[in-house]
Amino acid sequence: MLIEFPDREFGGYIFDLDGTLIHSMPVHYRAWDAAMQKAGIGVSLDEDLFYSLGGMPTPLVAVKLGEHYGVTVDGDEVSHYKEELYLDLMRSVELITPVVEYAREVAQTKPVAIATGGAAEVAIPTLEAVGLRELFPVVVTPADVGKGRGKPAPDMFLEAAKRIEVAPTECVVFEDAVPGFEGAIAAGMGLVKVPSRSF
Repeated sequence: MLIEFPDREFGGYIFDLDGTLIHSMPVHYRAWDAAMQKAGIGVSLDEDLFYSLGGMPTPLVAVKLGEHYGVTVDGDEVSHYKEELYLDLMRSVELITPVVEYAREVAQTKPVAIATGGAAEVAIPTLEAVGLRELFPVVVTPADVGKGRGKPAPDMFLEAAKRIEVAPTECVVFEDAVPGFEGAIAAGMGLVKVPSRSF
């Protein structure tokens, strides 16, 4: 995995969770595929489409997937079902070792946080399951910034910076998907792209 880690020190480090710290995107894909099949899309979920929505709030992903396939869905209902499926599959998730090792190293001297498009009721158990909960005392989810303000909006990153008490311009974001890239740039933060699909 080729990652261009920062060549300078930042005041704070903000990490996406899925596809950045943990190799969970294939597991999320399996859960989304099953959930959207149940919602009536009639075909296997397009994998490229799924990855293009990475980092967005889960109910919004459900709506956008439904729109793509011409199916009207209840975003909350489909996303709840998908999250239940994911939690059942979660034990197969692996760490993305280079990023986790980097996070552990910088956390010794600098504040770290997570800004994830997933719901807290999924993100926290996931962090606990992979042994990362103690490393990240600050976890920001879409529920912390209000409806419609998740990635690609900058709000989640700005909230994470506020909680770790570091100016946005002194923060760097680790992300694996375009909505996260856009949100980090809009927040005025540094950006490290993690190629999760090549893990």
